Amino acid sequence: MAFESLTDKLQNVFKNLRGKGRLTEEDVKTALKEVKMALLEADVNFRVVKQFVKSVEERAVGSDVLNGLNPGQTVIKIVNEEMIALMGSDTTEITLQPGKAVTVIMMCGLQGAGKTTTTAKIAGKLKLKGKKPLLVACDIYRPAAIRQLQINGEKQQVDVFSMGENHKPVNIAKAAIEHADKNGHNVVILDTAGRLHIDEEMMAELQEIKENVTVHQTLLVVDAMTGQDAVNVAKDFDDRIGIDGVILSKMDGDSRGGAALSVKAVTGKPILYIGMGEKLSDLEQFYPDRMASRILGMGDVLTLIEKAQQNIDIDAEKEKQMADRMKKGKFDFEDYLESMKQMRNMGGLSGLLGMLPGMGRQMGDIESMVDEKQLAQMEAIVLSMTPEERQNPKLLNPSRKNRIARGSGADIALVNRFIKQFEQSQKMMKQIPGMLGGRKGRGMFGGMGELGGMKFPF
Repeated sequence: MAFESLTDKLQNVFKNLRGKGRLTEEDVKTALKEVKMALLEADVNFRVVKQFVKSVEERAVGSDVLNGLNPGQTVIKIVNEEMIALMGSDTTEITLQPGKAVTVIMMCGLQGAGKTTTTAKIAGKLKLKGKKPLLVACDIYRPAAIRQLQINGEKQQVDVFSMGENHKPVNIAKAAIEHADKNGHNVVILDTAGRLHIDEEMMAELQEIKENVTVHQTLLVVDAMTGQDAVNVAKDFDDRIGIDGVILSKMDGDSRGGAALSVKAVTGKPILYIGMGEKLSDLEQFYPDRMASRILGMGDVLTLIEKAQQNIDIDAEKEKQMADRMKKGKFDFEDYLESMKQMRNMGGLSGLLGMLPGMGRQMGDIESMVDEKQLAQMEAIVLSMTPEERQNPKLLNPSRKNRIARGSGADIALVNRFIKQFEQSQKMMKQIPGMLGGRKGRGMFGGMGELGGMKFPF
């Protein structure tokens, strides 16, 4: 996950600051020197780092801070505020035309940045807001680009306009806008061609579209994994054709995070969204304050709550029935599968834990503690059961357990241990009827069970 290394280093710096009852000017300068090194190692632009550290130092060495009741916390607060300012302070939305007017959005970027997938993700976001988007296949060069957009459009239940590979992109864009006017589409999203690197032909093609079509928003998709190269790409595109915003893809990968901290300061253009996975739903609004909290190890509870609201699809009646079953200790392996599904939709257990305040420091490397492969094996064990066995675990005799072990590829000892711990959790839930929905309730279904040495909510 992006920023992990930076977060660990910054938290070590802040731990030393908190440990001091009083701070001297030298303490602050020493700490900021370490902050500077951490940011540079995260591939943040050098000029951006220099200005950032200068701004923090000017505020942090004042007498009100050094002589305050909690100077260490105050310095951390200043770092947080300056980091938010660095990334843009305010959350920026895609600007849409008022009323029934058609908004034309041109998506651009280099090959491999995830532009076509991001284009479909944006369409899905706008559809949820009540818009009727039209995806337009203007990439006539990359093999299967048109087909990829059509498949993604089908998944998002969004119309796709294509004229094949034998027409100029500018003519496709013109025809698409006419089609949108006639068919009630109020947002047209042009998926333009990318190249392996910035070249004159690509820029000329984008300029031709903008000269012949009224483009209201030009959005650039850049790969966060490329660090400072992403910032340089953003600056080149802005200088040559002008962009209105940036979308950072692959932020769920092992990127150092420098692009997110540099792009606004270098280009002056806001980050609109960040891609957090390959699924078409894995696109998050970019909130500078929430991102700063993540980087500084303060968690991101608001995003966690939003994920829960968006992804946990349980109606009130079903939720009540599940609560009753849990209170009586009658939850079964079908409920376990449901909890796994919900957790996966929310980004996995490690992703959820990473959004909780302080989890990075208290738990160390979350991914090393949460073995996703082992969780997958537990799920395979349950999927190897018959529906009757999942609903009534008491049916699981030695013969059935051996069959389940063979079907899931798991050792019989693991199957036995898993089932035993599941039964113990059932008994625990029966003994604590007020756990679900009460003050003691925790976890997705109210409690924490231990499976194979790991804590897992069900």
